[in-house]
Amino acid sequence: MDDREYSNIYQIPANYTDAGKLFGGMLEVRNTVEACILVALLGYPELVWLHVPATIKIVIMVVTLMPLSVAALMGINGDSLGQFLFHVLLYLRDKRKIHMRRVGYNYEESKTRKKRMVSGFHSAEGNTKRHHRNHRRTVRKNIRD
Repeated sequence: MDDREYSNIYQIPANYTDAGKLFGGMLEVRNTVEACILVALLGYPELVWLHVPATIKIVIMVVTLMPLSVAALMGINGDSLGQFLFHVLLYLRDKRKIHMRRVGYNYEESKTRKKRMVSGFHSAEGNTKRHHRNHRRTVRKNIRD
């Protein structure tokens, strides 16, 4: 028999999961394409429409395009900017308001209060009319006296 050691342990190369990425696995293809599109959409108007000297134009482009391109290349929370924006829009469309019951609040009392307000006993118009009527009575009474 053969006394050589048999090992079924294999070393996994460091770039094993880097398939479909650019620059040695540093950048995802989707993020890179989105970054190029965003930089082109914002950079072209800055390059063509700004009528300032070249050094100032370069500074403006570095200040505006570099953070945008870095954010687009990195992505947000593992997603590309497009995916993140899509998730935000879905959240804004589908968000719900969660209502919790308040501790110590008497809900039965509030229902009767609403019924009275609907029937007109405690309506705002009724209170102001009643107030004006009572005020006129007191004014007349004071004039007579």
